[in-house]
Parts: sequence; C-alpha cells; structure tokens
Amino acid sequence: MRWTGLIAATMLAGAAPNAVGAQALPAPQQQHQAIEGGVPLTPENRAHVQRAAAEVLFWNQEQRDQNFPHMEKLFPGHVVRAGKKPLALPPGPPLPIAAATVDAFIKAQNVAGLIVLQQGAVRLERYARGLSREGRWTSFSVAKSFTSTLVGAAIRDGHIKSVDEPVTRYIPDLAGSAYDGVTIAQLLTMTSGVKWNEDYTDPNSDVARMFSATVPAGVDPTVAYMRTLPREAAPGSKWVYKTGETNLIGVLVGNAIKRPLANYLSEKVWKPYGMADDAFWMIDPAGHEVGGCWMEGGHGIVAPEWFEDATKPHADTGRGPGFGYGYQWWTYPEHRFGAVGVFGQSITVDRASKTVIVIVSAWPKATDSDYSKQRLAFLGELFKAAKGPLTKPPHRRR
Repeated sequence: MRWTGLIAATMLAGAAPNAVGAQALPAPQQQHQAIEGGVPLTPENRAHVQRAAAEVLFWNQEQRDQNFPHMEKLFPGHVVRAGKKPLALPPGPPLPIAAATVDAFIKAQNVAGLIVLQQGAVRLERYARGLSREGRWTSFSVAKSFTSTLVGAAIRDGHIKSVDEPVTRYIPDLAGSAYDGVTIAQLLTMTSGVKWNEDYTDPNSDVARMFSATVPAGVDPTVAYMRTLPREAAPGSKWVYKTGETNLIGVLVGNAIKRPLANYLSEKVWKPYGMADDAFWMIDPAGHEVGGCWMEGGHGIVAPEWFEDATKPHADTGRGPGFGYGYQWWTYPEHRFGAVGVFGQSITVDRASKTVIVIVSAWPKATDSDYSKQRLAFLGELFKAAKGPLTKPPHRRR
C-alpha cells in the first residue's frame, strides 16, 4: 500500500479530523445540490454566523473544549456523504514507545486524539478531553489539503486544464485586482504576491475580517474581500500563508466543476476510499464550502503524479533546510509532508516507513512556536519507533 493510501485510511478513525467534522443526515443526496447540515443559513442569522466565524480565534479554553467536537451546532455546512463499505483499520503491533512519554505529550498539548497508522494498521490510538473513537473534531486548515486534492481531481476530469492557467479564467470577478496574472499554481503555493495578514491574535487581521465585510449582490464573499487586497510582490516571488487564498481555491474548483465541493469530495474521496462516517464542511455566508478551514497514489481520481507534485516543496517558508510548502501541503525534512490546522490539528506522513500520524488538539493559542517545536520533536520519536516494515502486513478488509 502506498503512502497516499494511508492518508485516506487514517481519516476513518475517530481521532482524525474531517473537513470540519462529521454528521449523519438521512436526507438523500441530490446530484447538483449539497445536503445541508448544521444550523440553517438564513438571511436572519447570516450576520450571527459571520460574527461567530470571526470569534472562533478568540474563544477561551472552555469554549474550545465544548465547541471543537460540535461545530455543526454553531455553523451551517454541507454534508460529505460516506459510502456503505467502510475500510477496516485493523490493529497492528503496539508502537514501542513509553506510555509515560505519550501521556506527557497529551497533557502538555491539550491533545484530544492521537492515532498512528503504519501500512494500514493502527499501532497507537489514544483519546482525551471527552473525545472517543466515535466522536468528531474540527480540522481547521487541515481541510486545505483536501481542497488541493480536488484541484487534482478537476484537472483529471477535464474541468481545469492545468495549474499554469490564470486564476481569473475561473474566477472572473478577480479581474482587475491584484490577482491579475496569478496562476492556479501560485494560488496553491500561496505565492501570489498579494498582501495578507494572517495574525490570529489581531481582530483586524485579514483572516479575522474576511467574512465581516459588506458583500455586493451576486459576488462570492471570499472573492469580494480578496479582490480589495493590494499586491506587495511579483507573483511567484514571495510566500505568505493566506487562508483566504485556499477559500479562493474552493471557489475556483466550484466554478470549474459547477457543483458543490461537498458532493465532489464525496464522489472522489469519501466513498471510493471507504471513509466510515459523513463529514461536515462549513459554508460561508453565500452557501459555499470554506476551502481553508489520500488514496493509493490517486490513480483514476486525480491528475497523474498529482500527489508527488503536490507534496514536494514549491516555496520556501523560511523555517530552515527541509521545510517548505507544496500545493496546500507543508513539507518537512526526511521527505515527510503534512497538513496543519490552528489550535494543534495535524496529519503528518513519513513515506519511508509508510506511517501516518494524526493529532487533534485544543491548544490555548491558535499558533505557538514552542508548541509546534514540541509536537515536531514528539512526531520524530513516533516515526523513529515506527522505523522498519512490519513483519507481516495486516489483512485489510472492506
């Protein structure tokens, strides 16, 4: 089983983040209309939803613990349907790491769920903070990597020609803005050159304000905000992390495929690869999936060699040798890569040992360099413990 298959398999576990969470609804799925989930999105509560989205970054610890497992109670969204044949995750040999080491990390980082999957077998699985295997947890920006994968699927299906096309071809409302001349690849790698403030502690930052501005009739809220931003560098010359640009990718794919992203994700990933539960994907005030907030090489699902290209470093993030950014994937030393969300959410993949580690947490801060360093060190210990192939690959059944 190739490493890309491990990602999809890991997402079946209760600890794994979905594209914001998971919720089962009995309504039948329609071809061009996503199943609604969460609180209703109405003209009356639209302003409330906008305020709540901005306030997430400033919740206290009690609010984080209470709401991260139940985001569908606060926000509207679309349901990503799972199939009828979930992929089994059999137990494997316990990972040779001291329980005290794991316990200390869980306590220090406010971890709610931790799972280590190697060659399709679960080698370590732990839960805390009220989460269980059957529970759900918000993924935040881990969803960025799912949105990137849908670009690869749209190219394979002929809806998008290539990542070298201009963004404005698929989002005409960006014409005349700083996104003129920016390619899809530059959007994926966050090297558009457009100025952006991702400071999670600043209520006036772009990431906090992008859904609070007045939106002209007929214009997508993300597009309405992003087209007001100035350019600070030539396209392709500077990397800046921008959640708003992942939302633009979601708009771009939606315009290209002309259907809800939730339906496309269900068709391309959730059902074919045996996800055990439905996912809940939060939507913006216009009813579109928020793109910012897997598969046996992706054969037949994404464009050829998509994952190899998407998970290699295309941009320098300034963190030092071996660290970079791909197509909405973070890249690390030792040829590893992963998806990361605020408040301690992460998926990290080690190609050499065919190991995937998923962590969901409720950090006291959206981002923290000390917490990140501690997590990186702990991941290194887990990958070291998983080195070497299992003596016998587990029997995996659907």
